[in-house]
Amino acid sequence: MRSTTLLAALMPAAQVLAAPSYQHDLPASYFKHFKNPVVKRSAGGKAICVTGTINIQATAMNIKFNVQQPTNNSVVTEMVQEVDQVGSTYVEDVTGPRVQVTSTFGIYSRLCVPAYTGKVDPNSIQFLIHGAGFDGTYWDPAPGYSYIDAAAEKGFTTFYYDRLGTGLSDHPDPIQIVQLPIQIAIAHELIQFIRAGNLATTKFKHVVGVGHSLGSAQTIGVAGAYPKDLDAIVLTGFSADGSGAPIAFAGVGLTIAAQADRKFAHLSNGYLTASTIQGNQFFFFRQPGFDPAILQLAEDTKGTVTVGEYLGLGVEPAASFTGPVQILNGQNDLPNCHGDCLYPNNKAKDAIKLFFPASAPESSWWLAPGTGHGINFHYQAPEAYRHMIHFIEKHGF
Repeated sequence: MRSTTLLAALMPAAQVLAAPSYQHDLPASYFKHFKNPVVKRSAGGKAICVTGTINIQATAMNIKFNVQQPTNNSVVTEMVQEVDQVGSTYVEDVTGPRVQVTSTFGIYSRLCVPAYTGKVDPNSIQFLIHGAGFDGTYWDPAPGYSYIDAAAEKGFTTFYYDRLGTGLSDHPDPIQIVQLPIQIAIAHELIQFIRAGNLATTKFKHVVGVGHSLGSAQTIGVAGAYPKDLDAIVLTGFSADGSGAPIAFAGVGLTIAAQADRKFAHLSNGYLTASTIQGNQFFFFRQPGFDPAILQLAEDTKGTVTVGEYLGLGVEPAASFTGPVQILNGQNDLPNCHGDCLYPNNKAKDAIKLFFPASAPESSWWLAPGTGHGINFHYQAPEAYRHMIHFIEKHGF
């Protein structure tokens, strides 16, 4: 899809997404537990989604980071420099003891069903977690790029949400609260909420976890701590090779979000974002595999990452997870493959062995050619979705 076509398509999509309501015949039970629910179409109109806030109580052992909110962008830049320095012990030096965090969080969520049926499929639901730098709309950015549309066309029900500290979800302390442990705990509680039949009053037979980037790490964390939460896992933008991450984070130009974009003006200084559209391109994109218009859309809809998440990157293997796993990466993923997922070996394949040593033998991998870290923003997105959906269908989910 080229720029002129995409720009023409984005306007009606934006109008649909901005609409306060949509004529529908969804059962009243689909709205239960959503605060101020609204019904919207997906970007391409293939799915009908109930959107709203779900209150979730979660408990986790977070890390006490001995750092203060950055007072200005010079402090942020210095932090990144010190983390990236060869032989750096910065993270170890500022890491304190584990501290229990317990709270109820408002999590902005979307339940999406195929438009042609208007019903959930009780056999399975896909549980999607986006990564850092965006919010839940990463899964539904524009017509032709929407995983929600692709899944709905095949009859799948999907659930996705804004991770804590992003989008329309709550934004608590960005250093001591918004960290990977509490994100994992929230995902677990949401999955249990779904499995208990609270969503659309349906006890789904299977839950398939789908993640991107930090959302993939979060999915691994769920599978490691709660191996029975998910029946199958699809990860994107993830590998065991983090050697490109320092370069990627240097290039993205992390900056205080409130000073970069007025839509973030209400956030405290521990919420960070990409400084420029060029920084976004450097981290997430690879030429010539994307439309310039979708890069602009990604810049316009960019989200945040917190200091607590940045300092607490990393997850342990899910040693007890026995279900099937698929890992898909852009072949030129910078932060997770140092720009080449096949050099010196297949990093997606290796990640399955390392992070899921007990996974089903039918586990698989796929690399999107000419594609960077943000797979959903590239021309290869529809092909990636085809592989993801085929994998899920093949295993009966």
